[in-house]
Amino acid sequence: MTEPARILVVGGGYVGMYTALRLQRKLRRGEAEVVVISPDPYMTYQPFLPEAAAGSIAPAHVIVPLRRVLPRCQVVVGEVLRIDHAKRTAYVCTPATRTEGGGDTELRYDELVLAPGSVSRTLPIPGLAESGIGFKTVEEAVGLRNHVLEQLDIASSTRDVEVRDAALTFVFVGGGFAGVEALGELEDIARYATRHYHNVDADDMRWVLVEAADRILPEVGEELGRYAVRELRGRNVDVRLETRLTSCEKRVAVLSDGARFPTRTVVWTAGVKPHPLIAATGLPSDPHGRLRVTAALQLDGAEHAWAAGDAAAVPDLTAEQPGAQCAPNAQHAVRQGKVLADNIIATLRGSRPEEYQHVSVGSVASLGLHKGVAHLYGRKVKGYPAWLMHRVYHLSRLPTANRKARVLADWTLAALFKREIAALGSLENPRAEFEFAAGTGRQPDA
Repeated sequence: MTEPARILVVGGGYVGMYTALRLQRKLRRGEAEVVVISPDPYMTYQPFLPEAAAGSIAPAHVIVPLRRVLPRCQVVVGEVLRIDHAKRTAYVCTPATRTEGGGDTELRYDELVLAPGSVSRTLPIPGLAESGIGFKTVEEAVGLRNHVLEQLDIASSTRDVEVRDAALTFVFVGGGFAGVEALGELEDIARYATRHYHNVDADDMRWVLVEAADRILPEVGEELGRYAVRELRGRNVDVRLETRLTSCEKRVAVLSDGARFPTRTVVWTAGVKPHPLIAATGLPSDPHGRLRVTAALQLDGAEHAWAAGDAAAVPDLTAEQPGAQCAPNAQHAVRQGKVLADNIIATLRGSRPEEYQHVSVGSVASLGLHKGVAHLYGRKVKGYPAWLMHRVYHLSRLPTANRKARVLADWTLAALFKREIAALGSLENPRAEFEFAAGTGRQPDA
């Protein structure tokens, strides 16, 4: 009896989860087994990270447990360190191999789906690696919320003017969706929180957005990008275009225009780069480090290997200019995952795979509570209607009815009751209290 083919899906993000989800729905019983390898046992719906940071959505509700939605797949928590595609073998490091000190686990496959996603693109800026804060995971979103609220506590409890100014200055680098939405949501929650401090006012805070290009939110178009700048500046956000961060050593952010800001908060959202695993595969990649794939999402020049999402340079067949590639965003990733799964099944059954093509429906962005911009289906919308469209659009794209219901409940409760303003920094060091009690650590922060 012929053994079923093994399909190895590397990555549990948009592409990985949606590929596996469609495979388990459409594969015949015994036709193939699907193995998903992911560093985390969940998929993060990143468009909701800013709202998780602001407290509008519980952090647990912006993640989708892979084992729950993929009951017919084998989910392995671990990291693929390298791939020998000639031998159809992946070398995996799991929590067990790390704990036991053993060697990497060898996992053979018949079809390979590479969807490891991307990581933050950092630059060799002095002080950035030591003091910068990312905004790509739910852990970073929760940590940033705690950090921002903690700065208000520091400013409220010190008489040192320099310490106070640094605590109340927040620098965000990157004017894309992540940077603008994170700043907008956190500025909102921090402004609200100052109502409960007797010696910190909203006007005492300084929010700075640094963008190297001449506009922000390029995905929504030039007109809405200019509107977003006006909206942010109307809230006393210092938006600096065509400017770069040159240093953030010793809690001082230095910009290319000569400005200097004493600050304890530098949030880095200036783009992403393909996951380092891509370089370790030896498979064909472009000058930017993304896997070269055909319009059918097959690796160019490598049989039985597929890729999509942030880590792949997918040709955009709907673009007017030749050689254009699909934007590495969730809108494309979700659809690419479904086409990729269908193409693998077609290949297993001896049929021809189809080419991926999708005309973008547009983009939406939140600028904080009840504020936003949207460019959907050719229509440009601003303010409250755009913010509402942002919520409706992303709620409709959130996987599973379970998560949709939980997020909707969070929004309802947030609308009916006051916002939470407590920082739970102890979550990042849960053993601090016990270590203090045992006499091996300092007294934990309140």
